[in-house]
Amino acid sequence: MSSPSSPRPVPGGAARAWRDALVAVVAAFVVMTAVAAAGLACAGATALPDGAFPRVVAAVVVLATGGSVEVTGGAGILAEADASLSALPLSVSLAGALTAGALFLRPLHNRAVARPRELLAQAVPLVVLWLLALTGAALLARQSFGIATGDSPIADIGELLDASPTVGFRAALPATLFFGLLWILGLLLVALLVSRRAPLPARLVRFHAAVRPAAFATVVLLLAYVVLGIGIGLVVAATHGHADRTFAVLLLGLPNLVWPALTLGLGGAWEGKVEGPFGLPMPQLLDHVLRGSNTSRVDVASLAQRDSRAWWLVAVAAVLLLGAGFLAAVRSPAGVRAWQHALHLGVALALAVLMVCLLAGVQARFGLSVLGIGDVGGLGGKVELSPLLWRNVGLALVWGALAGFLGALLARPVHRRGLVVAPPETVSR
Repeated sequence: MSSPSSPRPVPGGAARAWRDALVAVVAAFVVMTAVAAAGLACAGATALPDGAFPRVVAAVVVLATGGSVEVTGGAGILAEADASLSALPLSVSLAGALTAGALFLRPLHNRAVARPRELLAQAVPLVVLWLLALTGAALLARQSFGIATGDSPIADIGELLDASPTVGFRAALPATLFFGLLWILGLLLVALLVSRRAPLPARLVRFHAAVRPAAFATVVLLLAYVVLGIGIGLVVAATHGHADRTFAVLLLGLPNLVWPALTLGLGGAWEGKVEGPFGLPMPQLLDHVLRGSNTSRVDVASLAQRDSRAWWLVAVAAVLLLGAGFLAAVRSPAGVRAWQHALHLGVALALAVLMVCLLAGVQARFGLSVLGIGDVGGLGGKVELSPLLWRNVGLALVWGALAGFLGALLARPVHRRGLVVAPPETVSR
């Protein structure tokens, strides 16, 4: 007979765990598919030939879950295509992560302690079903399109040789499953770190006060930037025209814009370039800074040279970071000292910025050479945007520590919970 303080098993056993996992996976993929389809429809993808729209939606879902989609192209002996794409549609990723994370945590709420075996019993079915669903999406995500070269001798030669240029995409299944596994495992870990009501193994309960308040505040900070971006996007859609393009950006890549904006507000920097007719779904200000044959650095100063309103990025980052520091302190036990708050939030923000830098970068290129004579005019392009990693992470550590310290001072007059007490069996050990 188990003692009252021992961890209680999850009711329903393995069958309930598989049912909960199925609900979480189906709901997450439905939400991601809906967001991706809406974003692509706003971008005009419904007009793609050969009924390609569902396959493009599947490719976006694969990318959003950490999968790998290869760009293919060519024209037989006539032409050669050089194409690559590395980008995550983070709006779709965020929608799926929030859905799957919330449904994963739901059966675990209101329990302080759980055995590692119980947590694995909840996580393993979800991971298995997630990979099966991702496999189905990856098998669907493949398509080829013909490229119109216009009324030119190149087009005539292509028609004569039956070698019209094509470009397409296909999901790389092994890479998709590998990175998709890392994606879902990372999501489950973050969910357990952020939720105050989710149980932990008894040996990890002592780290509750150090990890969870800072992790929760950091996630709230990232979500606050997304909400702020949605508000700005709605204003832009209502006042500047081209509402369909704006909604496409909101539904496909909003975090790709607002989370790097956080790093810029902290004093960080990115670098890249935009060549050719293609570009990023980005504000014109950023496109102007990056456009050119040479690599350009993007920071608040370079943006402010073209528009002084870029300095607002610093003010917004300072205010929201101070709020995150206050929130972390309020959710922490009363006995945590100010320097500990500073350390906890500094590390949490540095890890969050590291994640942003790894996920929000973009590498895209397409070039079509005919008979080995360089790119066909108007069809070649390159888009690159990558972070100055250690500068961004280092500044996040400093800013997070400062915000954590000041937030702790502001939270002193606020009534807070007492220290987290470990269960009796852990104390006796």
